[in-house]
Amino acid sequence: MAPAAASGGSTLPRGFAVFATFPDLLFIFEFVFGGLVWILVASSLVPIPLIQGWVMFVSVFCFLATTTLLVLYIIGAHGGETSWVTLDAAYHCVAALFYLSASVLEALATIGMQEGYTYKQYHENISAVVFSYVATLLYVVHAVFSLIRWKSS
Repeated sequence: MAPAAASGGSTLPRGFAVFATFPDLLFIFEFVFGGLVWILVASSLVPIPLIQGWVMFVSVFCFLATTTLLVLYIIGAHGGETSWVTLDAAYHCVAALFYLSASVLEALATIGMQEGYTYKQYHENISAVVFSYVATLLYVVHAVFSLIRWKSS
């Protein structure tokens, strides 16, 4: 492993160094919180199906893309190419934007369902909103540090 990868430099880590470098360590938390959003939205009742569809698309897409990138980084598929640094930065910027839009829409739908729904349904949606904003924050932080890495590469 190159010293730059260990210190969060301009190269992507490979192998299990992914779990020891920042911002790549955030993959694990994005995976966990994205999965929680996916599970909560799938099990909750959202009054507007289009909103639930978008939030499900974002959570499933980001969950699968994050998992794929994590596996590719672990097996070292990037080979130290700078184009992968660009891909990493672009993906995390798009994921942050998608999750922000999904979080806002999920919060809007949850606010609209205060009356006429059970306590359990309402609180499931509140949990989905909270975890969605946590996932958004994680993707934004990862995007910022990926852009810093991209600029220095």
